[in-house]
Amino acid sequence: MSLPRTVTSGPELHSPEGAAKKLQTPPVRGTWRASSEGTPSTHREDSWPGLGTLRRAFSRTSQRASGQAPEEDVGLFQRSSRFLFRSLRRAQDDGSPAHQPQATAVPGVTHGPEVPSRVMDGGRRQSSAGVGREELEPEAEGKSVADLITERRLLPAFEQLRQLEVRLVAEKASHTFEEDPTGFARRAMDVCLHYDGLAAEIGAIVRETLGPDGVDAAALGELARVVRAEEAAHPVPPADGDFLLTPRRWRQHWEDAVRRSAQERVRQAGAGEARGAAEAEGASGLAQLLAELGGLVRSDLHKVRREVQPAYSAAGLPAWEAYLRAFHGAVAQRLQELAQDARGCEQLYVLLDWAANVYGSPDFLGAPDLTLSTEPLPPLLAPALWARLQSDYTSFLETKITSCFDSILQLEQSRWADAEAPDVLQGLYHTPLSVDVHMLVAEHVKAAGAISAELEATTLCICTRALSLFLPRFEKAFLESKAVNEPHLGANINACEELRTHLLARFPGTFEELEKPLVAATCTFQKRLLQGLQCDVQPLFRVLCTKAWLTQDVLQPIMDKVVAFARHLEHVAPLRAQETLQEVHRYVVREYLAQVLSPRERFRGEERMTGSQKMGLDSQAIGDTFQGLGSEATWLDQAIPCVADILGETYKDDIRRHLETLIGSYPDIRRDHVLAILALRRLGRRRNQRLLQHAQYLLRAAAKAGGSGAAGGHVLFEEIEVPTSMDLLITCI
Repeated sequence: MSLPRTVTSGPELHSPEGAAKKLQTPPVRGTWRASSEGTPSTHREDSWPGLGTLRRAFSRTSQRASGQAPEEDVGLFQRSSRFLFRSLRRAQDDGSPAHQPQATAVPGVTHGPEVPSRVMDGGRRQSSAGVGREELEPEAEGKSVADLITERRLLPAFEQLRQLEVRLVAEKASHTFEEDPTGFARRAMDVCLHYDGLAAEIGAIVRETLGPDGVDAAALGELARVVRAEEAAHPVPPADGDFLLTPRRWRQHWEDAVRRSAQERVRQAGAGEARGAAEAEGASGLAQLLAELGGLVRSDLHKVRREVQPAYSAAGLPAWEAYLRAFHGAVAQRLQELAQDARGCEQLYVLLDWAANVYGSPDFLGAPDLTLSTEPLPPLLAPALWARLQSDYTSFLETKITSCFDSILQLEQSRWADAEAPDVLQGLYHTPLSVDVHMLVAEHVKAAGAISAELEATTLCICTRALSLFLPRFEKAFLESKAVNEPHLGANINACEELRTHLLARFPGTFEELEKPLVAATCTFQKRLLQGLQCDVQPLFRVLCTKAWLTQDVLQPIMDKVVAFARHLEHVAPLRAQETLQEVHRYVVREYLAQVLSPRERFRGEERMTGSQKMGLDSQAIGDTFQGLGSEATWLDQAIPCVADILGETYKDDIRRHLETLIGSYPDIRRDHVLAILALRRLGRRRNQRLLQHAQYLLRAAAKAGGSGAAGGHVLFEEIEVPTSMDLLITCI
């Protein structure tokens, strides 16, 4: 005959007499509930109920309990039911005979006196249907486990559950539930749900710890003690796989709750107005979001160190390390999400800079005793993501720097179009070009260096390439403009010189490849500067070596223009000004000799002597003028006097000595030049042949000694073209 029994799917415990005593399921701050409503079921005394029936009952209970539980607590109920079914199946398959009365030893549990089996007469009044009131309520306070959990007295609640668990395991070992597995399942389900309730309450306490209500130190201490107590009660899984004695792993559950709490807190940064600002304002909005994120993390970790950690430390839970890892992981996840939406050079740099210099700073937490140690923590951004962000940043940066150089060129062109004269700063012509370029390079290199040395080197290479492409464009645009004059040419020469010296000095070993284009641009501007002078004075040289030249001072107009030109060189960088002045000096001497060697009129007798004297005076005037201007090209001083001495020498044998001086001072002189000089003198066939042979010998010796036609790189006669004339042919014959 079978008797109807009520199978309670919630955490309901029954007395041995059959009186229903509902064990209240702890309401964990609105997150964990278990219904105490029962589901009727019948069975025979001598038969086991089907596992499908038990599975459906536990499934309904878990579903009702999880309906109000957070997502992370659902797994607790699912795991509890799964392991409980496994335990029941094993008990059905491997159970011992019912007549075996002694209780077996329970792994991991220390027993006092023998636990009674509570098996009653006939099996119909078996006490497995519930647990007596004396087992659920402390004698002094009379509170249930659910009440203790609700009051967050977690340790007393755990101790009661632990006693019930030990007793239930002992009764199972004594085969008390052999004829009533449903009763064992109901009581095991009660224990399971209350353990899960304790775990859910642990999660709720962790979630509330960093909330606006402040830290409940007593609750945290109770939490830490119950975690340690559970670890001591369930040190290892039982050998037979019994579900009731399986470690609950509350320490891991606590760490997971800390991690979820940190993720929720980090999500709050930028969840409202800051996120909208980030989308609307680009880099500035993202910077505001990251600033809010940093402030929130800093505030929470301060709270953990000063209030939360002391509450946990008494029980030995490493709260600081757990929260530090949790916030580090949450911030890393948040940055990865922001990196997916980052657009443009500025936003990418804001992310990289915040990760490297703000969050990675030793002063991030704002207190000397609080630091984000990088040793035990993984990188904030994975190496692959970090490399991708840097690559994207450099790609955008290359485009941006090219655009900046375009803007610089446009500014310069607007100044040229407005015919603005360059300023004079510290005595030198000045254009903003060098300052703009230097600031552009320095700004981006400094910003990149603050993130990493690798990014700094990449940025330097980008700037070098962009500047090397900019210089020819700038040079071409200027020479095609209407602003080509001495002041602007001098200002551009100064700008190139400043870039060459300052960039190489500030970034040694990087901008060497810019040396060549900068020097080339400088030389181009210097040549154009000289071309302007040459156009002015070239017609004046045509009066030299004429009848009028013998009686007039035709050299003075040339020297006046040279002096006026040299005044502009006073506002050019000294080194480049000296190079330009020496080039002007060489040009004047070279053009003077070119007119002497190709005279428009031939002088004989007294006119030749007068011409020789005139050449000496002109040479003195040229030398004095350039010496007064500061020219250091003293090697040019002997050229005109040597030719003048040959033309005016009265003792013909000394002409040989003058030729030796001329060839020794200017090894770049050629046979044609010697023939032209001898043609001016008209010494006769034999003497000309002897002098020409001696000159050729000296030229060959000079070529062997110097290897090149110019001594010390000096070139003078090599650039003087001597036209073939009848006088030269006669001299050669």
